[in-house]
Amino acid sequence: MITKPNERISCRIFERASDASAAAAAEIADLIRLKSSQNQNAVLGLVVGSSPVNIYSELVRLHRAGELSFANVVTFNSDEYHPMQPVELQSASRFMREHLFDHVDIDPANIHLLDGTVSKEDAAAHCAQYEQMIRDAGGIDVQLLGVNRAGHIGLNEPGSDRSSRTRLITLDEPTRTEAASDFFGAENVPRHAITMGIETILSAKRILLVAMGEGKADIVARVVEGFASANVPATFLQDHPSAEILLDQAAASGLARFATPWLIGEVTWDDTTTRRAVIDLAEGVGKSILKLTDADYNEHGLQDLLAAHGSSYDINLRVFRHLQSTITGWPGGKPEHRKRPGDRPGHRDDIFPKRVILFSPHPDDDVISMGGTLIRLVDQGHDVHVAYQTSGNIAVFDEDALRFAEFVEDYCREFEIQADGIEKLASHIDKFLRKKKPGQLDSDEVLRIKGLIRRGEARQGARCCGVPDHNLHYLDLPFYQTGRITKSPLTDEDIRITVDLMRAVEPHQIYAAGDLSDPHGTHRTCLSAILQACGVCKDDPWFESCAVWMYRGAWQEWAPHQIEMAVPLSPQEVARKRVAIFKHESQKDRALFPGSDVREFWQRAEARNADTARRYDELGLAEYAAIEGFVRWDGQTGIEL
Repeated sequence: MITKPNERISCRIFERASDASAAAAAEIADLIRLKSSQNQNAVLGLVVGSSPVNIYSELVRLHRAGELSFANVVTFNSDEYHPMQPVELQSASRFMREHLFDHVDIDPANIHLLDGTVSKEDAAAHCAQYEQMIRDAGGIDVQLLGVNRAGHIGLNEPGSDRSSRTRLITLDEPTRTEAASDFFGAENVPRHAITMGIETILSAKRILLVAMGEGKADIVARVVEGFASANVPATFLQDHPSAEILLDQAAASGLARFATPWLIGEVTWDDTTTRRAVIDLAEGVGKSILKLTDADYNEHGLQDLLAAHGSSYDINLRVFRHLQSTITGWPGGKPEHRKRPGDRPGHRDDIFPKRVILFSPHPDDDVISMGGTLIRLVDQGHDVHVAYQTSGNIAVFDEDALRFAEFVEDYCREFEIQADGIEKLASHIDKFLRKKKPGQLDSDEVLRIKGLIRRGEARQGARCCGVPDHNLHYLDLPFYQTGRITKSPLTDEDIRITVDLMRAVEPHQIYAAGDLSDPHGTHRTCLSAILQACGVCKDDPWFESCAVWMYRGAWQEWAPHQIEMAVPLSPQEVARKRVAIFKHESQKDRALFPGSDVREFWQRAEARNADTARRYDELGLAEYAAIEGFVRWDGQTGIEL
């Protein structure tokens, strides 16, 4: 049921991503049971990708608990890359086996997958046969879908016709770029795919589109609130009589009911909503906050805010003072001799210097996301530790690993060092990498070399910021050590490693990556490990004096209305931060996993920090070269995987 007049398709919004996945799995399970009770098959349309993984996990759990049988289930997958062998890592066939089919009692004869090995000449006939098999099965009862940033359903590119059926298509460059990380480089992504057409998908009796995370917020808003258009194929779902979108709060954050609720109905004007509305108004009319007038409020749908809180002057001043209070050049607090009358006290301002742990999910997130603040903390005398949560070893190009292995071999030869093990290692790496196929998993030896490359870069980057080597911690959390894009779930061991470091340091400040748009979910998993560790430590005496701050920068930035601590950077600090990022040479010029943003990481970070400073300036605050923003974890909000 559509609950907001501006939404053109029904949405169900859940507090956590796991709740949305459980709801989708429950509906699918109920259908399977109902059909079984009627001696009928349940015909499912399935997809691959990050969104359905937890849905399949829940279905497997139900099966293992004896609560669900797949004996009456028939499946049709929506797409497959072409060419693609079924055993390859990126194939829909392998994905579905690993996440669902191999773990339930489904009849293999009831599994239907598009064939990525069919010749182009035979593709049309294969697609026609696939359509016929769907019809012979009685049509799809529930079609599960995900959506990418371009608004795909299946692999239907923007411009796909509403009446399209299953066919071989050519993938656009943005699609191949977004898929680059799955193939260890855009050059390895197939140029073609076979996909169900839009009409094929819309022929399903029921459609569930599942989207999770802030990275999907923009496209979700376009799909739900925009007009149906071939430019965004997912908008055609608006025409379906029983289509529904299941979202977590992060993916729903771009909808008007959350982004600008005052434009579509009554709201409660608390501090957060007021701040967001005033900042949105100021940026919309191009004025600083203190220049907004009653007329501005009235002409842009904020009459109720005026009525609730009085004149524009009073509201402006309140919001302006809040923003002003977020700005601090002393993120760890001031020593007594630097404090002045009128200074705004920070968290536990009586403690100086502070012990600080900066948790970095990958070996470069520390300097990319908060390198300027890291420099300030060190320069201002705090005891700063950096904890690299994962090795980041899968994000190193093969030629870099080969170059380092050859260097060690040449070094031993040059100085006549007898090291048979090193020669054997170099020989293995040389032979393995020269024969390695695109997308093939690295050997353990290659992964170790790549991990050491990133560890050395992290050390050099931290040194640029003044962090001593003995304060660097390489946690190598086990969940990451799969050698592939898909990671294992968090375990007690991941939490124990994190807890042990916290208890060893007993920090007064913890900095954690809240940049949850990381396309592979490592940031989300690493943040979950930190917050679960905080839950373990919450009764420790030291934890009462500890504040947890979340940073961003690698993939997105906090908006001004969200920021609770804004650390301004001088041009010199921006330059020092850049040098620290440059030490990560394996990620320089061209990263193996760039995501959809084609800029280098240092360019992204500088642009986002400069944009935050520009927005503060245009809102009427002081002008700075750059600002790094932080949000404090309130100790309540959890992060779901």
